[in-house]
Amino acid sequence: MKKIIIIGGGFAGLNLAKDTTNKAYEITLVDKNNYVFFPPLLYQVATGFLEPSNISYPFRKLLRNKKNVNFVNGELLKIEANQKKVILSTCELTYDYLVFATGTVTNYFGMKNVQKNAIPMKTLNDALEMRNFLLQQIEEATRLLDNKKKLKEKLTIVVAGGGPTGVEISGMLAELRKTVFKKDYPEFNKHPFKTHIYLVDGSAQLLSPMSKKAQENTLIDLKKLGVKVYLNTQVTDFSNQKVLLSNGKIIETENLIWAAGVTTQQFEGIPSDCFGRGKRLQTNGYNAIENLENCYAIGDNSIQLTDKNFPDGHPQVAQVALQQAKNLAKNFDKLANGKTLKEFSYTDKGSMAIIGRNKAVADLPKNLHFKGFFAWFIWVFVHLISLMHYRNKMATFYNWSIAYFTKDHDLRMIIRPNAPNKDNS
Repeated sequence: MKKIIIIGGGFAGLNLAKDTTNKAYEITLVDKNNYVFFPPLLYQVATGFLEPSNISYPFRKLLRNKKNVNFVNGELLKIEANQKKVILSTCELTYDYLVFATGTVTNYFGMKNVQKNAIPMKTLNDALEMRNFLLQQIEEATRLLDNKKKLKEKLTIVVAGGGPTGVEISGMLAELRKTVFKKDYPEFNKHPFKTHIYLVDGSAQLLSPMSKKAQENTLIDLKKLGVKVYLNTQVTDFSNQKVLLSNGKIIETENLIWAAGVTTQQFEGIPSDCFGRGKRLQTNGYNAIENLENCYAIGDNSIQLTDKNFPDGHPQVAQVALQQAKNLAKNFDKLANGKTLKEFSYTDKGSMAIIGRNKAVADLPKNLHFKGFFAWFIWVFVHLISLMHYRNKMATFYNWSIAYFTKDHDLRMIIRPNAPNKDNS
């Protein structure tokens, strides 16, 4: 049996492992976590609308019926291409075919203070840390009612990044301020203080990949929710409870949520000429990495310049990862049977973003654009059916239903497991 090793269990890696059906292959899926999670809903965990288990599921349980698929918990350290070997943090593995599906990591653009002090929004751990941190900030603010300066720093939130994550988390925080804040924290009703939410983006518009209508509607809806939007503006520093912006403005706050950019990981053993624009692994039309034999890349960490409809490479979105995984799985099956391989061609199925209760925008094929409740309903339906397992779907639907009809939810808990005491172990 030929050995396929897949590094990364996100949309691309997991679906490749599940869809490669030819029994001529022994497949090993490698991930640093023992679970897969659904990144588009991370912000709902971060704001307490969903539990981590609503958007995550163990790899081993998902793959238990795939007899030719194994799972290894570990992190890639380096590859030894000459020996067809990968070195993980937990073990070493040999391969016949190696697939990189490692996705992206947060990009701080070299700003050390931002990296040290901002709240990232990339992993499930990030989401939990953000939920704990923001809830703790509000609790501390209830004890600072006579200190207006500290109160302002605790309750002001800056969100950097005007893509779907930044827009959705800004809208969600604004909804929380409007519907939940007064119920849970009566202290602020006795001492009125206006909280501020800022959304900052370096582009001239929000949701850059979407249509102009979607961008305009999103800006209008966010402003109605009370979010202050700064466009053509970048965060340049964050220290001493001050966020510095490129337009010269200084925002006094302890809370900077970073959703402004991503970059790819580089691993030891991969030649520098394998990387293209944005440090993404450059591939041919079959997702094979140029200048690296029997190695492939799919998803956000790859860039393919052979698709005539996307000469500058595909967007780093989930649909590209899913379609590349399915195409490569079919090609592996064809390779085993000696059949002609098929080049990858991306079909854009549209994009969407939610802004708040009954507020969303959706761009669908054939230049169809929707906003408001209908777009919100499409967003809810698509995200529900995209979750990994029926248990995730049911739990998420239940939590969303309660939140929708009550304008409230009950997952606002600060939970931080204590580190084990080695002295008492």
